[in-house]
Amino acid sequence: MKYCSDCGANVTLRVPPGDTLPRHVCVSCGTIHYQNPKIVVGAIPEWGERILLCRRAIEPRHGFWTLPAGFMENAESTAEAAARETLEEACARIEVGELFTLISVPHINQVHIVYRARLLDLDFGPGEESLEVALFEEQDIPWDDIAFRTIALTLRHYFEDRRRGSFGTHNASIALPPAATIP
Repeated sequence: MKYCSDCGANVTLRVPPGDTLPRHVCVSCGTIHYQNPKIVVGAIPEWGERILLCRRAIEPRHGFWTLPAGFMENAESTAEAAARETLEEACARIEVGELFTLISVPHINQVHIVYRARLLDLDFGPGEESLEVALFEEQDIPWDDIAFRTIALTLRHYFEDRRRGSFGTHNASIALPPAATIP
């Protein structure tokens, strides 16, 4: 950040009085500009023993598979964001269920939230950001082509919980990846 969004003056990076972290502070009007993590919200759309995945038509990870998910918008709940992203990416209507994973990704300033969800019907197809969408049974998941580590972790928890016959909520943090791994 170089300029204040309130007055347009230059900002400087410093620890404001009463704070403990460096913030962008306007040199003219004194406005403190807080930068907070982005929230990514998605769903595990279930239909019987199968789940719906989307093959990405955009970067990052173009051509790789993921759950329908994306950035939360202002003025919506996390559950509303999960339903909207599923509709946008898979043209699928869902009933949002319980929170399933909450994964911090501090090296990219994001928090990923994924809900379990029930597909309301089989009327789905690729949205603007998807090349294709498909229902997968566990043995058919394209594990080598999963776009993001948070999605792979979520899917592993999902299938482990399903085998156990009891779903829980999973909280995790993903550290900075080695250069050769999936982001």
